[in-house]
Amino acid sequence: MSRGPVASALVVFGITGDLARKSLLPALYRLAGRGRLNMPVIGVTRRSWTDDDLRDHARDAIGDDLDESVFSDFASRLHIVDGDLTDQATYRRICDAVADVPFVTYYMATPPTQFTTIAEQLGKAGLNRDSRLVVEKPYGHDQASAQALDDELHRTFADDALYRVDHYLGSEAVRGIPVARFANPLLETVWSRDHITSVQITMAEDFDVADRGGFYDPTGAVRDVFQNHLLQILALLAMDPPACRDATSENVAKWELLRAVRTIEPSDVVRGQYDGYLSVPGVHPDSTTETYIAARLHIDNWRWKDVPILIRTGKCLPLTSTEAIIELQSPPLALYGHPEPNLLRLNLDKRRGLSLDLSLNRAEGQPPQPAAVPARVPPMGNAELPYEHILEAAIVGDASAFASFPFIEESWRIVSKIIDREDPPTTYARGSWGPDQSKDLPAPSTWHRVTTPD
Repeated sequence: MSRGPVASALVVFGITGDLARKSLLPALYRLAGRGRLNMPVIGVTRRSWTDDDLRDHARDAIGDDLDESVFSDFASRLHIVDGDLTDQATYRRICDAVADVPFVTYYMATPPTQFTTIAEQLGKAGLNRDSRLVVEKPYGHDQASAQALDDELHRTFADDALYRVDHYLGSEAVRGIPVARFANPLLETVWSRDHITSVQITMAEDFDVADRGGFYDPTGAVRDVFQNHLLQILALLAMDPPACRDATSENVAKWELLRAVRTIEPSDVVRGQYDGYLSVPGVHPDSTTETYIAARLHIDNWRWKDVPILIRTGKCLPLTSTEAIIELQSPPLALYGHPEPNLLRLNLDKRRGLSLDLSLNRAEGQPPQPAAVPARVPPMGNAELPYEHILEAAIVGDASAFASFPFIEESWRIVSKIIDREDPPTTYARGSWGPDQSKDLPAPSTWHRVTTPD
């Protein structure tokens, strides 16, 4: 697998922010514990912090599960550069900090409003040479803004030096989808309209937006997870085999798949908002933001033509689980009654693996009964976090862990008619599976039961 230059320093803008505290610092600490972080980590902040302040912040972020010897090594690599992100003096201090470094990775863990400012200032300081820039999501808020952002960032960074984060691509379960498909001829043989009745993808959360109303209300379920995470899962599930195992080939295969996905029509969507959402602090009292979305998609290519693709996600649902369910076609003759359909389940959370719901004879004279045949990946102690993969890939130059711009552009096109809706979504009860109207979306089939995580 081809890779870009390996960085000798990591510079994190927004090191004192929420993303760094919850995800980046714990992941970097774990990389250090695995012996895979052998470079300085330079945090940039507007706060007047010292190196020791940053190290104390990292200790708090990692929490009680901390090995002092590992942390001592990790902390020795942490350094701070303070200053305003619009001030060239800040970037001169960054220049001094990386003066002897042959290649640098810059990671923007900041609000999107600062992306172009940072890139422009890096360019003015000459810091865009021998470096790459990692950009967190959201990458734009629609197709036009994503294109404008990409054009602006390309003023200072070439496309092969621009990495766009979708942290689902760091998930072991999601990374395993192509392996399950293409390393098992048994699966790939039936992976088409000739044998599959429908594809269902569910990302359910049993919790609400909590204290994140100010963030969530301008975003909603489509922008938060559907346009990025769930379309990445769809692309990996439905794409044709890549020409070879590298970032370019896989990105082309995913892009070709999305090109065949029709723009979603509002008539193929059910939008919901859980009861009580309008009372959340930070949420507009007349908000039309959806906390639930269910959509029927159409893929107009040779493999998937006329196969219903059903995707749903929401908050305050009965459980937390992410699962893709492939329904296989029924036998041509009902010689043994009308058994439940065969289902292939891909578990995309901590249970990662797959299972088959098959029909088996359980008693003489009784109809066949469904039975699950599980194939789970054995649990690993201290399993890697998604951001461990993302950060290591950013350091070593593995573009396969990031979204390509053609993919992002197509994903915004696909959801272009179902964002910024002004009609109010349907209220649904907490603990339900969303609005009642969503039950009719898979007709003539139905939503299949989502399995509960272990």
